[in-house]
Amino acid sequence: MTAIINDSTPIALLTVGQLKELLNVDRQPNVVVKSNEKRLVYGLAGIRKLFNVSHATAYRYKETIIKDAVSQNGRKIVVDAEKAMELFNQKSGGK
Repeated sequence: MTAIINDSTPIALLTVGQLKELLNVDRQPNVVVKSNEKRLVYGLAGIRKLFNVSHATAYRYKETIIKDAVSQNGRKIVVDAEKAMELFNQKSGGK
């Protein structure tokens, strides 16, 4: 069933395809993600989520296992997630 669209047709009654056609919107090009961008996590909360551990364990990891992946300036903690995972896997034998 094809509906006739005119100037009095409410926008709410249009489908997405009809609205795109009316606005002459072309499909968006595929987005290419750059592989050289670092994935960063912030703070002990970021470390906790990355490794799914408690606050105390995240602090211990920050001070020992993933120390080379951590940058800290005052209270701000920034962790390179990829490097942290590599260091963790080396320490735990890749398990």
